[in-house]
Amino acid sequence: LDALFDAQLRHAPGQLGDNATKEFVLRHVFEIAPELIKEPQDLLRVLLRRHYRGGRIPAILDEHFIKILRHKSAGQPIWTPGGRPEGVRARDGEHQNGLFEDWPLETMADSGFEFPGPTLLPFDHHDVRIYIDNLFLEGLLQPVPHKQSQMLAKTWVAYGIKVSPVENRRRRMEGLLDSIEKTIPTVEARHGEWLHFAYRWAELVALELEPDTTLPEGYRERLDALRSRIDSALTGWVVKRYASLINLPPAPPVMLHHIPRFLVRSFGNDRRTKIAFLLVDGLALDQWIALREVLGELDSKLRFRENAVFAWIPTITSVSRQAAFAGKQPIYFPASIHTTGKEPGLWTQFWVDQGLNANEVAYAKGLGDGDLDEVSELLSRPRLRVVGLVIDKVDRIMHGMELGAAGMHNQVRQWARQGFMRDLFGLLHDRGFQVYLASDHGNIEAKGAGRPAEGAVADLRGERVRVYSDPRLRAQIKERFPESIEWPPIGIPEDYLPLLAPNRSAFVQKDEIVVSHGGISIEEVIVPFIQIHNPKFQK
Repeated sequence: LDALFDAQLRHAPGQLGDNATKEFVLRHVFEIAPELIKEPQDLLRVLLRRHYRGGRIPAILDEHFIKILRHKSAGQPIWTPGGRPEGVRARDGEHQNGLFEDWPLETMADSGFEFPGPTLLPFDHHDVRIYIDNLFLEGLLQPVPHKQSQMLAKTWVAYGIKVSPVENRRRRMEGLLDSIEKTIPTVEARHGEWLHFAYRWAELVALELEPDTTLPEGYRERLDALRSRIDSALTGWVVKRYASLINLPPAPPVMLHHIPRFLVRSFGNDRRTKIAFLLVDGLALDQWIALREVLGELDSKLRFRENAVFAWIPTITSVSRQAAFAGKQPIYFPASIHTTGKEPGLWTQFWVDQGLNANEVAYAKGLGDGDLDEVSELLSRPRLRVVGLVIDKVDRIMHGMELGAAGMHNQVRQWARQGFMRDLFGLLHDRGFQVYLASDHGNIEAKGAGRPAEGAVADLRGERVRVYSDPRLRAQIKERFPESIEWPPIGIPEDYLPLLAPNRSAFVQKDEIVVSHGGISIEEVIVPFIQIHNPKFQK
């Protein structure tokens, strides 16, 4: 709105009709000039630039933009703007071999691409090339083998060539380190910058924790220094701006409690629509990337429209997960803020308030192991339209973890290979459900700073957070841990007083290493929100 206000002052456009208004906003707010899009490279540059800026364009403007493109293309196939990975990973991924091979046009035209568009994408155009390395660095495109890999590794296409697993990993880590060090959001950043930044950081963490690999010398120090900078920047931003996120519109969702209202909008007016909301308790964004990689190996047809949202602080299940199912701030469920026992009722009540009948709503938890008989039976209810499922396997892995963050990643990968999530997606898609996945909080590897000696007085004795109902007691414990954070009652009950462990420490025996959650770190606070679909099941 600031940009729009400045533009109308500067250009004084006078009274405009609908179409002229849309084009004025596209040009001066989103810096998209449709009249300058004449060739495929012009459109590809606009779409890639849009992706990297991490902004969101209102649907009414997207529709107008697409209308202009269709008119200009005179019936020829075009791309349409898409979400983060579906719009970039799948579409460009189909065409990426055009970077390296002189494929005959008829061969590519007959290859059955899922997304229509030009047969060859102009990756080598100077306006597009500047984005290519980042597409590979961020994992949106995957390197491919080539018989001339050693020669091509010295050219601008190097990031897209498989040389060796060790070399490809080193190259990605180096590129991500350089990129992230330069782009840590400031205290004045908009929330979208942090959500976008979190994905790049998660890609780097996932690389760091890949199994059976050793970090090159010098990388550990850079990563540790970078973590410290990011923690400091995020804490400063959260203290200043977190409260402003709570009442933002739910489309797109910015916080976990926005998700149910976002799902309501997904229904539209179609009474046949069915929605499944999967909450993977404790899944950090970097662990989602490891999970996504294995899922892609198990079922190459799965498509992921990836976004992220903010968890509730303190980042614990009874606060954050409950808010995700209640569709409300935790201040509105004070009686159950220390438990998750009321979740099924809160979930059902939310949907009843939206006009559904109670028998059209279902909830189940404790999932993640074994077969899917319980879920299959649940889905067989004839009138079922909305189902909420809690997969708590990752949280159980975390609370038994003695091998740090690397052990967490290894266990998440092993669990994913057992096929439970793949089979669950298949079952839901087969029954006609739109599938959405989120997490209630992430987790980090933390080092013990000592145990507070408050006895049984604390209402919650977590490893990354203690919660008190008496402000004097909280103040006494803070004296022992002067760097800890007395979190204010932002969206939580007035007598729910968290004390957050500082930096990457925990309220456990000094120097003990744990994997835990509850505090403020990018891994704990920014969590995945994913739409999963499979073209095989589309009608």
